[in-house]
Amino acid sequence: MAPTHHAIDYVEITVADLATAEDFYARAFGWTFTDYGPSYAGFRTAGRDEEAGGLSVGEPPGPGGPLVLLFSDDLEATVSAVEAAGGRILRAPYAFPGGRRFHFADPSGTEMGVWAMS
Repeated sequence: MAPTHHAIDYVEITVADLATAEDFYARAFGWTFTDYGPSYAGFRTAGRDEEAGGLSVGEPPGPGGPLVLLFSDDLEATVSAVEAAGGRILRAPYAFPGGRRFHFADPSGTEMGVWAMS
C-alpha cells in the first residue's frame, strides 16, 4: 500500500532493552520483527505486510507524550495477555464514547492503550 499524504505512517517506540521489548510485544500482541542491528527493530502488526513501526533503544519518553492506541476484538483477553507478557496495567478497562479501553506500560515504562468497540 502506498503511503497517504499526511497520514500517520510509522510509529517508533523507544525501549530500554530491545530483546525484552521484542519478547513483550510478540507475546502480548503477536507482533513480528526485523532486526536492523543491536539498537533497532522494525515491527509488523496483525493484518499488515509492511512495517507499522520500529523499536529503538534509548531513553523512553516521560509522561505526557502522545498516546498510541491499539485495537482489540477482545479487551479482557488483551488485558490478560499484556499482564502475562510482563506489562503493567496503568488504568483498568473503562467505558468511553464508542467503546472501552485500558492503558498499560510496557517493560520500559512506555504507556500505550488498547480499545475495543462496545
